[in-house]
Amino acid sequence: MTALRTGLQQIRRYPSALVGLGIIVGLIVLAIAAVFIIPYEEAIRLWRGGEDVWQESPRYAQPAWVNLFSAKKLPETIVLSTLSPSVKKTRSDKTVTISLAFDYAYDDFPSELTLFFQAQYRELLPYARLSWRTPDGREISLGERKLSASDRYSISQDTRLERRLGNRPPEVGLFAAPTAPQVPLKGRYELQITGTLFEEHSDIDAKLVVYGKVYGLAGTDHKRRDLMVALLWGAPVALAFGFIVAIGTSLTTLIIAAIGAWYGRWVDALIQRITEVNIILPTLVILIIVGTFYSRNIWVMMLAITALSIFGAGIKVYRAIFLQIKESPYIEAARAYGASNLRLIVRYMTPRVIPVLVPGFVTLIPSLVFLEASLGVLGLGDPVLPTWGKVLNDASTNGALYKGYYYWVLSPSVLLMITALGFSLLGFALDRIFNPRLREL
Repeated sequence: MTALRTGLQQIRRYPSALVGLGIIVGLIVLAIAAVFIIPYEEAIRLWRGGEDVWQESPRYAQPAWVNLFSAKKLPETIVLSTLSPSVKKTRSDKTVTISLAFDYAYDDFPSELTLFFQAQYRELLPYARLSWRTPDGREISLGERKLSASDRYSISQDTRLERRLGNRPPEVGLFAAPTAPQVPLKGRYELQITGTLFEEHSDIDAKLVVYGKVYGLAGTDHKRRDLMVALLWGAPVALAFGFIVAIGTSLTTLIIAAIGAWYGRWVDALIQRITEVNIILPTLVILIIVGTFYSRNIWVMMLAITALSIFGAGIKVYRAIFLQIKESPYIEAARAYGASNLRLIVRYMTPRVIPVLVPGFVTLIPSLVFLEASLGVLGLGDPVLPTWGKVLNDASTNGALYKGYYYWVLSPSVLLMITALGFSLLGFALDRIFNPRLREL
């Protein structure tokens, strides 16, 4: 253990190790922050909620910071509701008038327009007339409709309105300037709703969502979900997966190698034969079979990976070291004092290999992180947890690269590369510290 402490103290001599350590600390801070910012139950609710949870978010929206580097200012989402004090709602006798007015100062058209209604009535459904007013004074009728208790009018999917607007999508036709149809007319727009009530205690509430083309720090996906949820929660999932499997695999492999080297004979022969068979097994194929026919639960996958990794090539490396340690004088002295086999293995042999174990342990973690992401990309990730691999899987399934949604692929990919870089820099530096033959390279 003294050699381990001495080696770790030398990390400051390697700038690459300090950079890698800084990256790892940053990832750990991100993972801890994610758990506090978005608790587990809330993260699952947001990720699995779909459009019911994200009804005010646009589809396929780029990150909001894109506007900082673009000459063309893309629209952000505008939400207007009668529950807000800034929205005018008046009622006289059996008529309700709602004015949803907003300023539009963007250089591109919205992505969608949707109007949500909440109606209160007993038997007779309220009736509403919709009118759209543009900054230049034009008034466009959006039709009339009866309102149920919870109603949704997708203006962008109204084919009759599209034909009246010259076969242009409503989100384009309602905002296009008369003299330049290819650009939106900037100014103040208003959607006026005139509701007719047929019962004394009836009422109408409305919410207009003008969906933009940018959203949040990470953008949105095909289900309107904020990708920041998966990017944040991908960190604790990836790090926990890597650390837990790496610890379980490394320690178990070390102990098994020590037992084989100490007892020798048929025990060592059996361990070596199992190791040789296990080395040639296709790990990823076996995991695909487990995920397809048994379970994709992350704990099941972690157990399967640990079981397949215990009898790895590391056993042969550790065995060679233990065979040398076994013949050391202090081992003979311990045996002479009556130390048991278990004490000799755990107390005297295993700690001598820890300095060799540490670099391998550190460099093993990014491999496991990539393996977990690979399972997610293949659609075999945990069906509940939001992870970086599942973000990449959704991006691939929905043709993100072909449609130009590069942010959808780049954000989780960059986080995976940063994770690999941090652990690799630290692991290679530790290898140089604990392996004398590499210090002069």
